[in-house]
Amino acid sequence: MIFYDFEVFKYDWLVVCIDVDKKSEQVIINNPDELKSLYEANTSNIWSGFNNKHYDQYVMKGILLGMDPKEISDEIVIHGREGWQISSEFNRIPMINYDVMPNPPVGLKTMEGFLGSNIKETDVPFDIDRPLTEKEIAETVKYCRHDVEQTIKVFLEKIDDFNAMHGIVRAFPYIGGRNHAITCIGDSEARITAKVLDCHKCDFQDEFDYFFLPCIRLNKYKAVQDWFEHKKKEAISLSLQDADPSVKKAWYKKANFQMTVAGIPHVFGFGGLHGATDQPIYATGLILHVDVGSYYPSMLIAWGLVTRSASRPEQYKNVYDTRMALKAAGKKKEQAPYKKLLNALSGAMKDMTNPAYDPRNNNCMCINGQLMLLDLIEHLEAVPGFELIQSNTDGLIIRIPDTDECFDMVDDICWEWEQRCSTDKCKILLELDTIAEIYQKDVNNYLWVDSQGKVERKGKYVKELSPIDYDLPILNKALVNYMVDKIPVETTINKCDDLYQFQKLVKLSNKYVHVEHEHCEPLRQVKGIRVKKISYIYPKTEKYTYKSYRVFASCDPMDGRILKCGGSRGKPEKFADTPDHCFIYNDSVVDVAVPDKLDRQWYIDEAKKRLKQYGVIT
Repeated sequence: MIFYDFEVFKYDWLVVCIDVDKKSEQVIINNPDELKSLYEANTSNIWSGFNNKHYDQYVMKGILLGMDPKEISDEIVIHGREGWQISSEFNRIPMINYDVMPNPPVGLKTMEGFLGSNIKETDVPFDIDRPLTEKEIAETVKYCRHDVEQTIKVFLEKIDDFNAMHGIVRAFPYIGGRNHAITCIGDSEARITAKVLDCHKCDFQDEFDYFFLPCIRLNKYKAVQDWFEHKKKEAISLSLQDADPSVKKAWYKKANFQMTVAGIPHVFGFGGLHGATDQPIYATGLILHVDVGSYYPSMLIAWGLVTRSASRPEQYKNVYDTRMALKAAGKKKEQAPYKKLLNALSGAMKDMTNPAYDPRNNNCMCINGQLMLLDLIEHLEAVPGFELIQSNTDGLIIRIPDTDECFDMVDDICWEWEQRCSTDKCKILLELDTIAEIYQKDVNNYLWVDSQGKVERKGKYVKELSPIDYDLPILNKALVNYMVDKIPVETTINKCDDLYQFQKLVKLSNKYVHVEHEHCEPLRQVKGIRVKKISYIYPKTEKYTYKSYRVFASCDPMDGRILKCGGSRGKPEKFADTPDHCFIYNDSVVDVAVPDKLDRQWYIDEAKKRLKQYGVIT
């Protein structure tokens, strides 16, 4: 595998390539012949980069075709065109590309920041209107090499994603044609799924001709099913099937139905249901997580809703059976490729550019999935003392009295639901896990500890930390330590002497021009008579044009806010979730001790604010 990155200027271009198998580096500067030799020696190799799928591969192909790389770069970066739109000649240069950039996209500098690495940027402007000097080329090579090395680090942190994709192309060697499946390694999971099922694009013209499954038994909450029937008629009367995609998208976005179910506000729509109280919840007792195992894949198979564009729909069932067998055997890594394939189909069926496109079946899946769960809630309400804590797309969290009678009732209702919703093609089964305690901010932000002590966490504030998703980690740790082990947030924060744990990453978007940091002796301003409020005015700022910054709370009065400037509002704006007093540290923060000027109290206060959003008052 070769990791590569291009830097393109008006009169110069260069590329840094690191072959991780040979453990060698090659830097090519303005030399198309040398690039051609490298390419021809590695046509069967995997070329990996960060956003190379949308940028670097087209620059490289353009150079090999004798085109101007600057013109290609400008078309992509400035004019927002996709590389394939620029020239069909690119198809003459086959390349096996694997893109390390995550989806949804996160910039490389941000990920470098998460890793604790140096995030300083080159001082050589990319719009320079002359050939680069030797010094400027050397500096550009230095920063380009750094980005390639960081891309390799990100790749290693995401190695499971690559292994999963590699597992898919090995399991289905026919998808690349003539047993060249490896050429598909850079495709999205949805694209590969379409190839596995041998999908061919069809125009069914029946997107809103969705139907309700006969297993659904709604009475008390039948108004939800009636609403979906009404939206069906509305869409047909408006001829939405043939409407512009943007008009259709806007209709889908606005189409939602709100209803109180089991005392909890719910929202239904064409994407899934969500239900949670308006207030945070902390609960103990007999709490059950009622989860539908592999819900959408099971439903697609059970009710014949696998995309109609598939020439080999039976492959979906084969993938499902293989995944379930591996899961039952406890082979988590081995089943990962199959899980990705199964889950990717639902999105592929709503993607107009994907050969698996079948919006009617996607609507049938999403709508009936909600109604079936609503059906389960309606029947569970018969349990004395039943309390719904939350509903989401594939499961419920409920609380019931801690008695054998109530548990047996829940178990019987769930069994009856399974029998009714399953078919001879596939079983739709529920898993019941016991939760010891739960902290819930809302349906998308919660933490629970199960009866075995295992922690399940979801949401920005308490999610599982990753080296490539590491923003204000000390706050995450403080909240989780409190929720799980009842450790005061002050203890977690005051005992930590690793500056890396306190980092906050911010990035300047293209909507703004530059950054200013308030940094000088401030003017102290006191307002109020009985209650005095002290504020600071900074007459001077330091201006920066870099995109990414790592900031920390500061107790040094000379440090003020970090501001994004040049936006449409016409005035400086503070970056979200940053303190009013902060310092910038863009060097590597790995193994750096906490300086005296770090304001630990700001982090303590922020942790308590976040805990309050989960209903915890400390």
